[in-house]
Amino acid sequence: MSIPATMRAVEITEFGAPEVLKIGTRPVPQPRAGEVLIRVEAAGVNRPDVSQRKGNYPPPPGASDLPGLEVAGEIVSLGEGVTEWKVGDRVCALIAGGGYAEYCAAPAPQCLPIPKGLSAIEAASLPETYFTVYPNVFERGRLAGKDTLLIQGGSSGIGVAAIQMAKAMGHTVFVTAGSEEKCRACVALGADRGINYKTEDFVEVVKQATGGRGVDVILDMVAGDYVDRELKALADDGRLVVIALLGGVKATLGMGDILRRRLSITGSTLRPRPIEFKGRVAASLRERIWPLLESGKIKPVIYKTFPLENAAGAHALMESSEHIGKIVLTI
Repeated sequence: MSIPATMRAVEITEFGAPEVLKIGTRPVPQPRAGEVLIRVEAAGVNRPDVSQRKGNYPPPPGASDLPGLEVAGEIVSLGEGVTEWKVGDRVCALIAGGGYAEYCAAPAPQCLPIPKGLSAIEAASLPETYFTVYPNVFERGRLAGKDTLLIQGGSSGIGVAAIQMAKAMGHTVFVTAGSEEKCRACVALGADRGINYKTEDFVEVVKQATGGRGVDVILDMVAGDYVDRELKALADDGRLVVIALLGGVKATLGMGDILRRRLSITGSTLRPRPIEFKGRVAASLRERIWPLLESGKIKPVIYKTFPLENAAGAHALMESSEHIGKIVLTI
């Protein structure tokens, strides 16, 4: 198949509401050394895309200004030095931008084979979420043994992946969500207890369910005034891992608990991390998580798909927080 000179892509025409996302024409990117060119069949939609559209999350230096951090499709061209992939391979990939388009260049180490039995739409929902959950929960959070986990926002794309990964590894999982329907959906995915944060206090529920001990690890996308409450929900030697700041960038902490009970607060953001780090995560995912996807023990949860032309509709749904699972664009 010949590669065209130009492609359709979703551009952020100005910073603002979802309607600023418009279809434009761009040159098809040329893969640089160490990159592959993917003919995109599906692209995942994530909250960082929304932040970028609003002007709050600029792409890192050298990255495409187009939104989109994960894609799935077929490799159609190889950059210099790429030996681990060949033209025709079907892959999903984590990228630093450029996913909302018909073609996308991706660093070869950040590509993974589309798991056997999964569609391109399902595969496109994996990279951003799984590359985020795995190192934060299992490496920074050191979830292991019989540790218990609390996930804030269990019905989000991150949440549904974290529930299934942690349950597949044998852990007890609590989640918060904003409705009874979302809590039930999380329990259906394997969570041991869904906590409706609008009607229940997650600190009280977690303490009661653990005999007053608390949980070992919390995966937090909220921050802000949640942080001090989360410290109270942690067991001694517990770890709080912050991956987003939906509740604000500032928090007031009672430092006594941290000292007395040896609590840890850590966090990370994925986009600016170097290719070497992301390649190492890809290798861990391929070894530990991809077999669980191929066996059906972990399943992608797709809430709704939108055609590329309606990226604005996908963003409006994302901001409504009505979804349970992932939103994906199809090309």
